Amino acid sequence: MSFVIWMTGLPSSGKTTLAKKLQENLINLEILDGDNLMDDLVAGTGSLSNGTQTGWSKQGRLDHTKRVAYVAKLLLKHNVQVCVSVISPFKESREIARKIIGSGRFIETYIKCSLELCRKRDVKGLYKKAENGELENLSGVTGTYDIPQNPDLIIDTERFTVNENIQTIITFLNSKNFL
Repeated sequence: MSFVIWMTGLPSSGKTTLAKKLQENLINLEILDGDNLMDDLVAGTGSLSNGTQTGWSKQGRLDHTKRVAYVAKLLLKHNVQVCVSVISPFKESREIARKIIGSGRFIETYIKCSLELCRKRDVKGLYKKAENGELENLSGVTGTYDIPQNPDLIIDTERFTVNENIQTIITFLNSKNFL
């Protein structure tokens, strides 16, 4: 059965790394990654991925989450397994995504990592820009991030290796008869 594993977490928590590694392990898995989608999916909508205009505003992020959820739902209709790798910082946005996709196929996965380690991992320099006032609404720094209170799965990228975390995800998917 197809599913959507919705990875949420702070910037640089390891969402994209895990998504790519999971794709290596599962034959029929497509990745919808936040970085690519902000540039491609919202082109021409007035939202920009650099944090200006509506891209990183609350409404911009809610709209983005809806678009991503609808794309994931379309892929599900074609029996494609989907890994969504987006910050989706608001509880409200994740609830909207679950409703669009359907709770039986939506797996909210919190990618847990301390803010300190995310700052150290930050290859894009987003945290430094936010701290210098060059970037508004960076989740966890100058913007809100609602830590999931009851996610379906918690993946701790600070305590466990990528391979250990992938095994945890695959074990979970097997236990729910998704694989």
